Amino acid sequence: MNLSFRSALFHLGLTLLFLLTLQSPSLKGQAGSKGKGLPHAAPAAVGLWPANLKNIDEAVRAAIKAKETPGAVVLVGRRGKIAYLKAFGHRALEPLMEPMSTDTIFDMASLTKVMATTPAIMLLVENGQIRLGDRVHRYLPEFAGGGKESITVRQLLTHYSGLRPDFDLSEPWEGYAAAMEQLWKEQTRSEPGKEFVYSDLNFIALGEIVRRVSGQSLDAFVETHLYGTLGMSETTFNPPSEWRKRIAPTESRARSLEYLKGKISSPLSEEILRGSVHDPTAWRMGGVAGHAGLFSSADDVAVYAQMLLNQGTCAGRRIFSPLTVRAMTHPQSPPPTLAVRGFGWDIDSSQSVPRGDLLSGGFGHTGFTGTSLWIHPETQTFLVILSNRLHPNGKGDVTHLRGVIANIVASAVMDPPLQ
Repeated sequence: MNLSFRSALFHLGLTLLFLLTLQSPSLKGQAGSKGKGLPHAAPAAVGLWPANLKNIDEAVRAAIKAKETPGAVVLVGRRGKIAYLKAFGHRALEPLMEPMSTDTIFDMASLTKVMATTPAIMLLVENGQIRLGDRVHRYLPEFAGGGKESITVRQLLTHYSGLRPDFDLSEPWEGYAAAMEQLWKEQTRSEPGKEFVYSDLNFIALGEIVRRVSGQSLDAFVETHLYGTLGMSETTFNPPSEWRKRIAPTESRARSLEYLKGKISSPLSEEILRGSVHDPTAWRMGGVAGHAGLFSSADDVAVYAQMLLNQGTCAGRRIFSPLTVRAMTHPQSPPPTLAVRGFGWDIDSSQSVPRGDLLSGGFGHTGFTGTSLWIHPETQTFLVILSNRLHPNGKGDVTHLRGVIANIVASAVMDPPLQ
């Protein structure tokens, strides 16, 4: 076989491989496959003092030494670039110790509310399929009753529905349909529109609205219309088994749900949770719920944050109108109020710890498992903190650490904020 013929065969093989790649199914579910993500830049190149950012290292290591968390991944982005990304401590302590890595995937807990459910609802609003002022029972007829008749979609999004924070966790129900039956029976605890009560039930209802109106489950809807478009291939509900080695574990189901032993048929394993949602209600709903269940990485959260800072676009891909982003991230709570909320997002309340003392004027959210995101449009900056504070015994606490890191990030900003 002469060299020219061999060369022709080689190039033909490369061409066929390229064509097969173009026609291959989504890489979703393959460990290590990911979208392009945001580019990296030196801190000074985006207007951040490098020496100040280094103080994050000491703060996180001190928290780990104090056993506030076994480990964490911290990411700081500014002006469309990642200026700081580091992993600290351990991803797992039990059954074997594993070092934390920057590509670790975390149970996002309540960040599900703002990374899945809120954007799904707002996409349906943009499509003309939902009105925020509509009463919930327009979309969920079974929701009417128990004082819930006047609750609007807007009140669910801002936590002014009058519903209690969660179901009675000791009630022995299982499955998504059973959760809906529990929701229909709920009664208001206060007059809708009058009082801020942070409630998972609000977002469980919103997740069901997405399913009814779109004809897709919440996880399928956001994969199709949000994560796929943005290249967020490390963000999903019920992550596949191939991801397991990169997922940060939490605690055992038996430890966190001891009060349910003997009340439900599903076994409460002593094994440390890894890739199974920690939230007890989301778990009993099958892992997909409007309030919890999402898993993601720091890189993917950064892409999502930058999309919002870009007024609805990222890397040339449009998700929202700038007017929609403004509506989500500006005050929507009924006046007068001590808890200022956007749609889904926290702006100024007792839960605004992730902004620290200096990053006021932005918006963000936290997750029970130790996750948080704060976005500050005035400085075009965002802060992602992902920790495994529940591992291995549920006793960690990163509340103080969130505020400390936010103050450090604010101190690193070189130039005055945008007016």
